[in-house]
Amino acid sequence: MSASAKQESSVSANVERAVPFLMVADIARSLRFYVDGLDFRKTKEWVPDGQLQWCWLELGGASLMLQEFRKSPGSELGAGVSICFQCKDALELYRQFSSRGIQAREPFVGNNMWVTILSDPDGYKLDFESPTDAPEEMTLSQWESSQSRGES
Repeated sequence: MSASAKQESSVSANVERAVPFLMVADIARSLRFYVDGLDFRKTKEWVPDGQLQWCWLELGGASLMLQEFRKSPGSELGAGVSICFQCKDALELYRQFSSRGIQAREPFVGNNMWVTILSDPDGYKLDFESPTDAPEEMTLSQWESSQSRGES
């Protein structure tokens, strides 16, 4: 094995995962959204001078970090950023989120995945996706209607 291949191998063996780090305008509001609305758990926090400034959130095998801006960035937060969560059942998550008052787009099929999309309070786009055999571009309501008629 070449030195370059050994170095690449040791680097890739050392990297375990990537964790999105989102700068937010109001960390308390973001925590209500992620913890109360989406069922994330706060597992780590940084609280200098009694004020929460940063936290680590987990949901299943996914993690996020949130930190409140000390100064406004002066531009739209979340613009152009999507976080795609690969799930076992995106439809069940859609139902759970909706029951908690979270506004989520009706699930649809894209790239053989059920996809439901929502935005957090700072405009970050969150996609929850799970594999399906349903036809491309079909919506959940279309699929449920076809199932009630006995179509497959």
